[in-house]
Amino acid sequence: MSDQSMDQYLQQGMYGPRETKPDERRLFLGSLRERVIIALTKGQVLRPLVYSEVIKAVESHPNAKLLLNGEIEYSRYSAYIKEANKRGVSFSIVSDQQTDTPLGLVLVANDALEKESIYIQDDIFKRSALKKG
Repeated sequence: MSDQSMDQYLQQGMYGPRETKPDERRLFLGSLRERVIIALTKGQVLRPLVYSEVIKAVESHPNAKLLLNGEIEYSRYSAYIKEANKRGVSFSIVSDQQTDTPLGLVLVANDALEKESIYIQDDIFKRSALKKG
């Protein structure tokens, strides 16, 4: 085994396998931008009313997965979980204390979609750290 491959083997043993686009994965709750169907900021998830755009996206993508930010109280996103469960869409609550993302909800596909606009750009979004999509 060469020194380079031995070093790589040791690095993977200590830190885990290399990850593609780690900054992008931190932003999109562990997924990649190319797979995102729709995303809400934390502030948008805190809004008392459910976004109909998210419900429509869940309905039209039954094989998608709903990723929810674990830093937000369960009661704030439970309505989205109920809607996903009604339609058979799986969900995960992502609790990663090492990263800070402005996103609170991300609906992702299994494969790349390359959707141009993934954000609901309302007043709450415009006050967020993202401001463009």
